[in-house]
Amino acid sequence: MKELDCIFNAKSVAVIGASRTPGKLGYEILKNIIDANYSGKLYPVNPKADEILGLKAYKSVTEIPEPVDLAVIVIPARFVPDTVRECGKKGIRGIVVISGGFGEVGNKELEDDLVKAVKEYGIRMIGPNCQGINNPKIGLNASWPMIKAPGVISIASQSGTFFATLQMWAKDDNVGVSKCAALGNKLDVDFDDLVEYYGADPDTKVIAIYMEGVRNGKRFVDAARKVTKNKPVIVLKGGRTELGARAVASHTRSLAGKDQIFDAAFIRSRIIRVQDLEELYDTAKAFATLPIPKGNRLLIVTSSGGSGILATDEASERGLDVPLPSESLVNILKEKVPDYVILRNPLDLTGNAYSELYQIVLSEALKTDEYDAVVAIFGDPISGAADLIGSIVKQSTIPIAIVYLGGGDVQFEEKKKFESMGIPVYPTAERAVRALANMVKYSQLITKKQ
Repeated sequence: MKELDCIFNAKSVAVIGASRTPGKLGYEILKNIIDANYSGKLYPVNPKADEILGLKAYKSVTEIPEPVDLAVIVIPARFVPDTVRECGKKGIRGIVVISGGFGEVGNKELEDDLVKAVKEYGIRMIGPNCQGINNPKIGLNASWPMIKAPGVISIASQSGTFFATLQMWAKDDNVGVSKCAALGNKLDVDFDDLVEYYGADPDTKVIAIYMEGVRNGKRFVDAARKVTKNKPVIVLKGGRTELGARAVASHTRSLAGKDQIFDAAFIRSRIIRVQDLEELYDTAKAFATLPIPKGNRLLIVTSSGGSGILATDEASERGLDVPLPSESLVNILKEKVPDYVILRNPLDLTGNAYSELYQIVLSEALKTDEYDAVVAIFGDPISGAADLIGSIVKQSTIPIAIVYLGGGDVQFEEKKKFESMGIPVYPTAERAVRALANMVKYSQLITKKQ
């Protein structure tokens, strides 16, 4: 799938429909590529401009004197097919069509002409009716908003808003993203193409997908089944219900298909299916930052009794075991922690908890082979946690998810410290447990003979 390098690793980009007017997409996309410090050559194309944002502008893509890898097209839909043919004559191999106004609004004839133009010249196309692409590593932010944080999560989404939201969350949590695409109507490049491409990409560790439908189900299943041997693929499927499927048809003109068929295909492909956008992100964040668990035994360490209970409920519903600590571990901890600590599971440090208690409990628990994953819940303002247990989490061979809630300014500071170390922090125990449970599910799927 190196053929998609002309899109995601383009060494030169033409923005067709670049604008001098702030607020217009042609202006904002060009500005974002510039502000992201794009490492390649950039050519604005506008028949009415000589210069845009300090760059020489060209009347047509065919007037650009040097080779161009990628064209980002932001012009009215009726002009797109002929513009694509100009790109083909120029030798451009990849295009991203931001413009809408094709099949999603009933313009089937125009859409067919666009597909014909793409096939005629052997061009790979993302879109139309999409929010673009992003590769922060090379500053190719051919989209909006501006996201400059590189990471190991690659995203494919049929929703532009979800495409942007996932990237923003990853930026805010210091996780970052690798390669991202909003597919829109996906008349050419589809999920199977991106799963193959991301799967072979050394900068991608986990693949997160928002999907409404696929054109070639068998090819997608085959691609995912191959990739998931080494990399997790997480999918949020829109249109699960009859009414949802109707909404899908009017959004991107996709066929949502029967949900049971997708469920079976996901299981066969070892895909982790999630139920909402938060779970999609939380799970991707866990895979990006934590080791994969080898079993389903969960230790819950908490200062909040309520959070410990909800974590236990969530774990039970998700198929995780929450075993009591062994007599040996209990006896060791009795010698090292105050009498008010409840030495069960959840291991409740109570409202009198302080960071050193977490350090002691985690250090001793990790010396045993009793647990495969840990949720450490910090309720209320508990300071110094990142400094004391950050190294424990980083060096651990089992995943330790941190939860901070109810801690005001202390919570904010500790969250930032943990995240600066590459340690994920979750806002609730339930979200952390869901993410860990999905990691356990993936571990079970890849070790199971299929």
